[in-house]
Amino acid sequence: MQVILLEKVVNVGNLGEVVRVRDGYARNFLIPQKKARRATDAALKEFEVRRVELEKVQAEKHAAAQALGERLEGFALSLSQKSGVDGRLFGSVTNMDIATGLIAAGFAGIEKAQVRLPEGPLKTIGETSIQVALHPDVVSTIKVVVVGEVA
Repeated sequence: MQVILLEKVVNVGNLGEVVRVRDGYARNFLIPQKKARRATDAALKEFEVRRVELEKVQAEKHAAAQALGERLEGFALSLSQKSGVDGRLFGSVTNMDIATGLIAAGFAGIEKAQVRLPEGPLKTIGETSIQVALHPDVVSTIKVVVVGEVA
């Protein structure tokens, strides 16, 4: 399916590009999330009329993400979880736990989907560096320190 991108989408394209994507990806993700529209003649004309407005909105989102990313860079988040004497957790620390901890620390607007855990949930106590993707162009690195509570 041919779609017009209304914002930058990672591994797909930039604002205003007409790209070909799989039908399900367009129908189930891009169009409902308002990240794209079907590439019809009417939609192309409407996009050209609204292009400046959309570029301005994208620039504002990028600037806000950049400012939050600078505040977030190098931040150390400390989370407490129940653990055994060998340092393994009863359960794990997920991206939802990290996002909730960051919001509690005063970083509003961070969602769990923005927290990247490439090796999966954290299952041991200790310090780990993770990335938070605030925007397709803005990625910040933070430290998560998991402190064990011996049960």
